[in-house]
Amino acid sequence: MLPNMTLGFEIYISHYVETDLLENPLIVLSGRNKNSPNYSCRREGKAVAVLTGSSSTSAPIGTLLDLYKFPQFTFGSFDPVLSNQEQFSAVYQMASKDSALALGMVSLMLHFHWTWVGLFITQEDYGMWFLSELREETGKNGICLAFEHMITYNAIPNFSNDALAHQKIMESSTNVIIIYGDIEFLLSFILKLGDFLITGKVWVMNSPYDDVTLSKRYFLLDSFHAPLFFSHHHGNISDFTSFIPTSNYSKNSEDIFFPKLWIRAIRCILIKSDCTKLGHCLYNATLDWLLGHIFDTAMSEESYNIYNAVYAVAHALHKMLLHHTEEPPVDNEQARTFLSSQLHPFLQRIQFTNPVGEPVVLNEERKLEAEYDIVNFWNFPEGLGQRVKVGKFCPAKRQLILFENLIEWPVGITETPQSVCCENCGPGFRKAPREGKDPCCFDCAPCPENEISNATDMEQCVRCSDHQFSNTKRNHCLLKAESFLAYEDSLGMALACMALCFSAFTAGVLGVFIKHQDTPIVKANNQTLSYILLISLTCCFLCSLLFLGRPHTATCILQQTTFAVVFTVAVSTVLAKTMTVVLAFTVTAPGRRTRQLLVSRAPNLIIPICTLIQVTLCGIWLGTSPPFVDTDAHSEYGHIIILCNMGSIIAFYCVLGYLGSLALASFTVAFLARNLPDTFNEAKFLTFSMLVFCTVWLTFLPVYQSTKGKVMVAVEVFSILASSAGLLGCIFAPKCYIILIRPERNSLHRLRERSQSQRNKP
Repeated sequence: MLPNMTLGFEIYISHYVETDLLENPLIVLSGRNKNSPNYSCRREGKAVAVLTGSSSTSAPIGTLLDLYKFPQFTFGSFDPVLSNQEQFSAVYQMASKDSALALGMVSLMLHFHWTWVGLFITQEDYGMWFLSELREETGKNGICLAFEHMITYNAIPNFSNDALAHQKIMESSTNVIIIYGDIEFLLSFILKLGDFLITGKVWVMNSPYDDVTLSKRYFLLDSFHAPLFFSHHHGNISDFTSFIPTSNYSKNSEDIFFPKLWIRAIRCILIKSDCTKLGHCLYNATLDWLLGHIFDTAMSEESYNIYNAVYAVAHALHKMLLHHTEEPPVDNEQARTFLSSQLHPFLQRIQFTNPVGEPVVLNEERKLEAEYDIVNFWNFPEGLGQRVKVGKFCPAKRQLILFENLIEWPVGITETPQSVCCENCGPGFRKAPREGKDPCCFDCAPCPENEISNATDMEQCVRCSDHQFSNTKRNHCLLKAESFLAYEDSLGMALACMALCFSAFTAGVLGVFIKHQDTPIVKANNQTLSYILLISLTCCFLCSLLFLGRPHTATCILQQTTFAVVFTVAVSTVLAKTMTVVLAFTVTAPGRRTRQLLVSRAPNLIIPICTLIQVTLCGIWLGTSPPFVDTDAHSEYGHIIILCNMGSIIAFYCVLGYLGSLALASFTVAFLARNLPDTFNEAKFLTFSMLVFCTVWLTFLPVYQSTKGKVMVAVEVFSILASSAGLLGCIFAPKCYIILIRPERNSLHRLRERSQSQRNKP
């Protein structure tokens, strides 16, 4: 490229004072040491491009140079403001876009579980742009900013502002602090805050700050020890690395770079008569003597941008010269003169591969997202000054790779530091936000019953499914055990034994009555109805067994219907016996209708009629909404109750209500006939038996409604057994006593004597 042509350069120091900032650009445009706007006093050729550093100087200079369409290359950090082509059409930013820097830093925070971080940021426009990007990424990933402190870059120290920044750091509980700004901002910030002793903080930066070490003295404790910074990934230029060690200085050297470097590095004495020469220093020394933190032979990020900018100018000039060479010459044409503004069409289309082998594109729309190297600055012991690559971040793949064993943490930290507002909520707890605080500041609340959290820092507890329940630590769901009144349970076994014993005892009473069926006491109490009552009571005792064991569809249907029908038969039999007694004592003259009813045994018709009504009600119940097997997973902790659902609760209470009305009618009739005189009158016994029956079932209703699970079933079984036993004991116990123990009273002669004695009583 560029045969017979050499690129030269001029260096101008940018002023920090805003009023003098445009002085040097005007000199570039007007001529050396001249400041005449719109006039060129140069005799030699003009410069074709300008290279500028930080955005704080690039933006004002760019506004001026854009008037002349003078190409400007910025080698500092990428600034979104300079991307405005309407305002800065002549500006080309060599740095890669930092659009993924916020994502990379947040990925680093997530890797180490740092959710509570501080931020110092420049107040320039690009700082505000980065802040919005960082807020968006932190909001997505649950990271909170403990503080956001904006600082305006100022070369002049301001103790009050520096003390305020130091106070922010010391008062905050965060252990990780992000610093974002250009090189000048970082140098100024670190040099100022370095006067305060700050330990135990992890610093994350967007650019390396190697030059800071040139001004530092050797202290054991360093406030900015072992920072992590994100640097744009680029290859190493081997020619530069091999050139530096071969450069040396001599006593008569006119290059002032080497003496100044040695003065700052090893504090040599400068000879006053000649400021470019050294006094008490070795001669013919090379730069490879210097420590790595004083002069790093690896090309820095800004130097790499300058390198690419020079090559971009060279490529554009080369293409422009080729383009004009290919044009046909004009007769008597003088030598062509080129204007810097003519480079723009070629710069805008420039795309080449630099000697490192990496693509260089000036068009921002075609630029690729930069990859970042994560570098750790080793400087312990003080003076080591070694930059170590400990990882990288690839935005395209959203991939973070870290080698944690290479990271050197700040002094006083022996393991990976933590930076959270609150301690993590372990399994069994959930995060309860604090009112008016950041989401990262929370309390740990235990999970409610039957809910769990099996991970750290869960926002909400998860409810266990219906067939599971939470353990005592609320961090795991366990399978619920099935619960029903089984025969193997002690309660179920006791009820089953009671049912079998009572049914056997009832069968024994029936056998006694059949054996002594010719005795007066059996004949006097309507032996047919007694047989029916005893058989129905036996069935009542046995039907309670349907409520035991694991419920099935058949048992669920038979439970209530069988219970309702057999108890209807028993109660209607008691009513028939009572009506028989009443009719027997109201007969005073033969031929009366009452006597005909008694002789024809009409009261016995009460049993089939009442039973038929109950069977009809049960049939309607089964036809509309029959009982079915159901589960209850909520009433009993840790258990799934297997139960029989009534289907239609209205039908169930109708059946139960009908049975209760029969019992009430029987009790009323028996109560009215309790004082009728006769030796074997059982009206009193019937009254007492129905009183027991009604008391049991009136007590059953509220208890049944207030219990759940197997206890509810046990209550119903116990009520069946108690009411049946009440009927059996109150009605038949006195008769069995006379038949078996006092047989002398079970005779016709004894019956006449007792009847005569009752008539003679006043």
